[in-house]
Amino acid sequence: MMVVGLDHVQLALPPGGEPEARAFYGGLLGLAELPKPEPLAARGGLWFACGALQVHLGVEPDFRPAKKAHPAFRVRDLAALTAALRAEGFEATRDEAMAGVHRAFTSDPFGNRIELIQTVDGPQGAHGC
Repeated sequence: MMVVGLDHVQLALPPGGEPEARAFYGGLLGLAELPKPEPLAARGGLWFACGALQVHLGVEPDFRPAKKAHPAFRVRDLAALTAALRAEGFEATRDEAMAGVHRAFTSDPFGNRIELIQTVDGPQGAHGC
């Protein structure tokens, strides 16, 4: 096997979107912000981490949101998170199509699709932040 793991997921954001991304990914979702390496910091964008997995948000001048492709985050309390998202004006749509998990879909402040998953038999599965 050549691939041995997943290092990060990259999403795009429009120029100047860092404050909104910080509030959504760091504030609402509770991901830890990481400092970007100096040579990359000048490009803008933000990096966040959940355990060993990272989510990178890169500035894209001709930004278009990802409406289908998306990261899926395991969460501790889906009901509480969807309530918090709705309280901040984000839509959160529940989907019970998969056995063994509760899940919902939302969008970040830029329209990128985000999936939220809570396993039925546990709060976060085997890998937590």
